[in-house]
Formats: sequence, structure tokens, C-alpha cells
Amino acid sequence: MANEVPDLIALERTGTGKGAARQARRDGMVPGIVFGGEKDPLPINLPYNELVKKLKAGRFKSTLFNMKVEGHEDVRVICREVQRDVVKDLPTHVDFIRLRRTTKIALFIPVEFVGEETAPGIKRGGVLTVIRPEIELVVTAGEIPEKVTVDVSGLKIGDVLTISDVTLPEGTKPTIDRDFVICNVSAPTGLAAAEDEDEGEEPDADEVPSTEQTDE
Repeated sequence: MANEVPDLIALERTGTGKGAARQARRDGMVPGIVFGGEKDPLPINLPYNELVKKLKAGRFKSTLFNMKVEGHEDVRVICREVQRDVVKDLPTHVDFIRLRRTTKIALFIPVEFVGEETAPGIKRGGVLTVIRPEIELVVTAGEIPEKVTVDVSGLKIGDVLTISDVTLPEGTKPTIDRDFVICNVSAPTGLAAAEDEDEGEEPDADEVPSTEQTDE
């Protein structure tokens, strides 16, 4: 199932150069450009508040957007660069690249964990620790998976699940070559603390064999 691509609303920017860009900023907009895809570059303006909100949400440069500009066909884009003010660190210009449906891109795909209710380790009181709630995958722009499903139903306390244990959506692959950890099942805090105490506990004085010699 394809992931829903979020819309990014922009306005076509009339005029080019520094003068037009400064005017856009005075109007509460951030100037930008859309290029690539064997089409002419398209100057745009993005509402400042909406752009900042998306930037604060994170993953902006690895999120595929459906750009909507009045008078133009919708197009899928990904951010190439966000230029910022060197003093205030606020966005001053954004570059986007048009993508074809067959283009390969790296995106963070959310992970859904299933089988917790039957996992032996969790039934014994173990805790599922999620290391990666998202996995960065190389995907096709026209077939972005909605999620990666990870089955933890067989995990026992102390078990670790890595990317090699996961069945990834068809046509995708991790951006990281090594076999990294997705999640693990750890012992419950009380049990772990009790085990630590047992290991470090010293016997009572009464239980220590006496080394003193007595006269007969």
C-alpha cells in the first residue's frame, strides 16, 4: 500500500532576482525554486509559517511532497537544500527537485510492531525497547510503502531483532549496509535489579565458615 504523500502548497513567484526575493520575504513568504524533470525551473513562494512548521517537524529533506502550484500540474518533489540566515537561522530560500515515479530516493519509513501480545519475553514481563521507530530505505518515488511491519511474536527476554530479520517491502533496501538493531526485549526492571542484587550479595556472617581454631 502506497504511503500518502503530503501536499505542499506554493505560489508561482513573478519576477526573479534579489529584489523579488526580498519582496517575497517582506510579504511573509520564503522564495524557492523547483527544477529538474526535463522542465524549466519554476520560481515559487512558500508561506513562511507553514514552511517553518514543516521544518520543525523534522525529516523535511527526506520527505517526498506533492507540490501544488496554481496554474501548473501537481508534481512530486523532494527538498535539495534549505538556505538559512546566518544569524537568525531562519529559512531564506528553498530548492526542490522534481521526481519521476521511477526515481529512487531515500526516505524514512515508519515501523509498525506486531505480535507483542504473544511474544514469550513480553508475556513474562519483559519490555520491548524500540531502537528504530523509522527505517531509512531506498524506495521508488511512485511506490512508497506506508510502513515496515516487524513481527516480534517470537522474541524472548534478551532477544535482539536486527534489520536482517525483517521482511522489507518489495523493491526497497536499507541505506545502511551493516546489520543494525531494530528492537530488543529486555528484562523487567524489578527482575533485573533482583538479579544484580543476587550477584553482588554477600553471605551473612552466620553463614560464613569459621576459620578460628578451638582448643579441645
